[in-house]
Amino acid sequence: MSFTVAALLAGCSEQAQTSSIDPSQVERVEDLSEALANQLHELSLSVRDRDMAAIATHFDSGLSASPWPPFADRIGSQSRWIDKLDIPLSTLFLDRPAYLDNWQNFLTSLSSIEDVRFNVKSADFEELTEPRAEALIAIAIVGRNDAHQRTWVEAWAQLGAVRNAERWRIDRLELTALTVRVARIDLFSEVSLAAGVYQAAPPFGTPGNPSFIAHGVAVADVDADGLLDAFTTGNGANFLYLNQCDGTFAEMAAVAGVKITPNATAPLFLDFDNDGDPDLFLASTGHQMLFENRLIPDGGLEFRDISLVSGVDRFAQGYSAVSADVNGDGLPDIYVASYNRYGVVMPNSWSQATNGTANLLFLNQGDGSFQEQAQQWGVDDSRWSYAAHFGDFDGDDRQDIYLANDFGENALYLNQGDRFADTAGALGMLDPGNGMGVSLGDYNNDGHIDIHVTNMSSTAGKRILKRLFPDEAGSAGTSGVLGKLAAGNSLFRSLGDGTYQDVSSSVGPMAAGWAWGGGFVDFDNDGWQDIHSPNGFISGKSLKDT
Repeated sequence: MSFTVAALLAGCSEQAQTSSIDPSQVERVEDLSEALANQLHELSLSVRDRDMAAIATHFDSGLSASPWPPFADRIGSQSRWIDKLDIPLSTLFLDRPAYLDNWQNFLTSLSSIEDVRFNVKSADFEELTEPRAEALIAIAIVGRNDAHQRTWVEAWAQLGAVRNAERWRIDRLELTALTVRVARIDLFSEVSLAAGVYQAAPPFGTPGNPSFIAHGVAVADVDADGLLDAFTTGNGANFLYLNQCDGTFAEMAAVAGVKITPNATAPLFLDFDNDGDPDLFLASTGHQMLFENRLIPDGGLEFRDISLVSGVDRFAQGYSAVSADVNGDGLPDIYVASYNRYGVVMPNSWSQATNGTANLLFLNQGDGSFQEQAQQWGVDDSRWSYAAHFGDFDGDDRQDIYLANDFGENALYLNQGDRFADTAGALGMLDPGNGMGVSLGDYNNDGHIDIHVTNMSSTAGKRILKRLFPDEAGSAGTSGVLGKLAAGNSLFRSLGDGTYQDVSSSVGPMAAGWAWGGGFVDFDNDGWQDIHSPNGFISGKSLKDT
């Protein structure tokens, strides 16, 4: 049974069910859809590589398919730098030889191809002598056109396929929607190697890179030269990049005394002693760490490990850390979101887990030391926390906490002055999705801070839920709650009165894959904050149909 099937069936067992569900049938159907999805992933790789011989193996001799039309002229600007092309769909259908020629011509119109995705969004199966599939698929192709402009091709299609000899053969493919966007200029260039910040790492899961979570970054002017520097964590070694003001960085972690921190996951710069230079806190899957920046008293770049004497040397599965003045004494405090050792310990629930390791709240004592007070303040959350964000969510000038939990509902802790109270449900911000990141911004320019939460988006999960609850799609009932486990990111709009509205389904696409973090930023300088959502989980040749 796949991870997604197991998770959703476990979720079903946690809910009161009046209808009978045959897990074996669900597993059978999902096995077929997973096999189809993984084979379409093979097709994606073949298209990316322009391997026409490999592409041909996926199509049945009796194929009937609508052609890829040629690119039409531009009809105007969709945004400041991106044009949307008018691409009418053909009503004709091609046989297999003509369709393969059509594919060849289509691929030739692109000077390069960077990424290709064929994703199964829904599928139905007939159990005949040879199983037959009818599926809705989404197609995405990213590359450059013949003018070397970056081009995005997005399409929807109805697919029919028959399974024989453990292979799916596509015998019908009808394009139902097509959008092509072209960037007039390149907005970004990849310069990490030239800038001196490139670090090669083995693929996740191989020796030298056992964990995908031990990677974070923080920026600050650590040497008081007016330029932002960067600190990154990684498996086995960390890096401190000092800005040289010429487009390059110098790696100085060993010189500065912050090189050897093998368990660090997320860095956080803060001036905990209020001496004017940024100190470095490291969340860790082990003992938490604090390095005092000695620039002000000593005049040189040196970090001193004061983890033990400062009192932050506490054990946790720390995945991230944030800082704010919690108790209003003018000193920055630290909150650590703590997870657990997934695989060694499994969540005791897929949607209401409580067996993660407790989060930590370090209160700054003003004498170079901290006291851990998470339990006393009511924020020792143990719902497998990934990330947190401080903010004044109710307008009382106190710093509150929004907490993204992976296997439990997210929390909104309002600061009461001497402790926190979880009011996520009352404020319309209860998000039962697999929370992995949170960021704040004003997306609609109404002067109020909105909240973006990154979650898992699983096409396999959505297909399973549709089969489990065919009459409840999109409802707020059982399927609606479970559906959040696979629905993707959330956006909460502030109503300006301390309450929030979930606008995830109405403002635009929120299904961003396995999204880990992100942030608000005005990329195109049009006065409106955009959302960046880094995501990814699967690498290599096997899709595993997430």
